[in-house]
Amino acid sequence: MAGSWRATAQAGGMLLALLGWVSSCVTTFVPLWKSLSLELNELEVWTMGLWQVCVAHEEGAVECRPHASFLALPPALRVSRLLMCLSLGLGLLGGLLAAAGLEGWTVCGDRPRRKRRLLLAGGAALGAAGTATLAPVSWVAYNTVLDFWDDSIPDIVPRWEFGEATFLGWFAGAVLATGGLLLACSACPTATNTPPAPAGHQLPAPPTLPGDHPPPPKNADLVI
Repeated sequence: MAGSWRATAQAGGMLLALLGWVSSCVTTFVPLWKSLSLELNELEVWTMGLWQVCVAHEEGAVECRPHASFLALPPALRVSRLLMCLSLGLGLLGGLLAAAGLEGWTVCGDRPRRKRRLLLAGGAALGAAGTATLAPVSWVAYNTVLDFWDDSIPDIVPRWEFGEATFLGWFAGAVLATGGLLLACSACPTATNTPPAPAGHQLPAPPTLPGDHPPPPKNADLVI
């Protein structure tokens, strides 16, 4: 039962880690972190990402333009770039470490303790990758909410709203963290070792049959 549960947890953890890492890649590069619809021209929809700004026209044409300068970006977007790239690196590293520690792989097959360490390290890296994804997405979403309800901005000024990448980023971070937790839990030993007998404890002697003479005690002095 313990072996089947461990194999199921490892397979589920790897699938969740792969799904979360792919979703994090999509979140990083799509220009859908924010969306803006102009009231004066409802035929245009503006979207913003970490790398570029795009505008979609009614005819279906989409024009994208990269950000002019990294230093000109708001602090939330600058930090989000770095954290999302860090998340991708940690997710890839965690997936490779966890894959080497799976029971079905022959890598380090004769060293179960090393395989458990690889699984723990991979699960920890995937959990850190999930945190590195959730943090920038939540920060950008928080700033978007503050700007949307800012009373100092006139009502005629259009407001940015959540884009599809915001929800995808929350999903990616949660799935990465869950996959890392499953992999780390599957590395924990389930069998309990029997504690050794205390020193000086001796097993009781077997019963003697009728007619048998009991063995002489150890270290007994010979009597002449």
